[in-house]
Amino acid sequence: MIESLLVANRGEIARRIIRTGRRLGIRTIAVHSEADGALPFVTEADEAVCVGPANPAQSYRNVEAILEAARSTGAQAIHPGYGFLSENADFARTVEGSGLIWVGPGADAITAMGDKINARNLMAAAGVPVAPGTTEPAADLDAAVAAAAEIGYPVMVKAAAGGGGMGMGVAADEAALRTEYDKVRAFAERMFGDGSVLIERYFPRVRHVEVQILGLADGRVVALGERECSVQRRNQKLVEESPSPAVSPELRERFLTAAVRAGEAVNYRNAGTVECLLDPSTQEFFFLEMNTRLQVEHPVTEYVYGVDLVEEQLRVAAGLAPTFDPDALAPRGHAIELRINAEDPKRFLPGPGAITTWNEPAGAGVRVDSGYVAGNTVTPFYDSLMAKLIVSGDTREEAVERARAAVAQFEIAGPKCNLPFFAELLENPEFLSGDYDTGIVSRMR
Repeated sequence: MIESLLVANRGEIARRIIRTGRRLGIRTIAVHSEADGALPFVTEADEAVCVGPANPAQSYRNVEAILEAARSTGAQAIHPGYGFLSENADFARTVEGSGLIWVGPGADAITAMGDKINARNLMAAAGVPVAPGTTEPAADLDAAVAAAAEIGYPVMVKAAAGGGGMGMGVAADEAALRTEYDKVRAFAERMFGDGSVLIERYFPRVRHVEVQILGLADGRVVALGERECSVQRRNQKLVEESPSPAVSPELRERFLTAAVRAGEAVNYRNAGTVECLLDPSTQEFFFLEMNTRLQVEHPVTEYVYGVDLVEEQLRVAAGLAPTFDPDALAPRGHAIELRINAEDPKRFLPGPGAITTWNEPAGAGVRVDSGYVAGNTVTPFYDSLMAKLIVSGDTREEAVERARAAVAQFEIAGPKCNLPFFAELLENPEFLSGDYDTGIVSRMR
């Protein structure tokens, strides 16, 4: 097993990785910005190195500073978490080229899946269902208009280099397409350094369902069930649950088969997620993207399948067999994750600030993965995620009941917080029925 691990991330995910590392007897090293020096992940690691100012470009995305921290502390491996450099193929290559172990998929797989058009084409060739759309970037507005006319409105205008719900727009007609194309292209150039845009069929009522895959050290790819991720604001997830209430055993088998095929098509190793859109009216699903990293919502899979995905990542990176029998994977019970963000519960606008009260819920079937404690400050420099509240039960109904109680018990004061939104959602008839889609939040507002 790996003996020393540098965690190239911050907040709750850094703390989460450190927790598993310490359980396995691995020496853990945290890197942090000047703004994050007082956060729990820094003190819980065996060692900590400040890698720069608050600006992520000068700290958490500063490749040379992170590699120097690894060299100076004698780290054997680097785990990138999610976000920041986690899906940066050049960083993965640099890490391995420096003689360190990269806890993630190979750089070639990251590259292949990083471009959404290339990924679509690869998946189609592998027999994975893809939505009608362009097979190459729309070179200009006229090409986008022509493509949309062939696909049929409404269409999704999407940054080819984007991900995580960023760089997307919907056009119901040509006039809207002309506006959205320019908007998405400009955003993509600014955020991703690549203004390439693809056009896809847009499904007005759709569910977002994803499959957790794990590429094992022996070359096999296995699927650890699906997660429902349809409670979203601005195309970004707020709630995830496993298993999906929309997926029958027969549909699950089709999802898992397609996800394994997707992983095999790029010789995938380590943890990844195949994201899909599900049309509930036809039970058809379409490949959306592959996230070549650990997902924010991985804890719900851990509950339902009884695995520690971070441990499995470390074992794959070390060339070891998994702790579970790949031929005997079976879900058990139900789990729900709520993303506790520093944002107002109505318009979901960020509201950072000093935390004056922080009391976490506890009890059977309740887990909190948090990045903060009372006395810390949520700064405006990073994502607004403060904690993940994960609940589990033998049934979905039991998990929902535990979620209600846990939300009521969770006390946070200082920054704005979206806990009141979750209290509302957990009483919403549409959510309670399980028959909801990605429009649920907009209908609540």
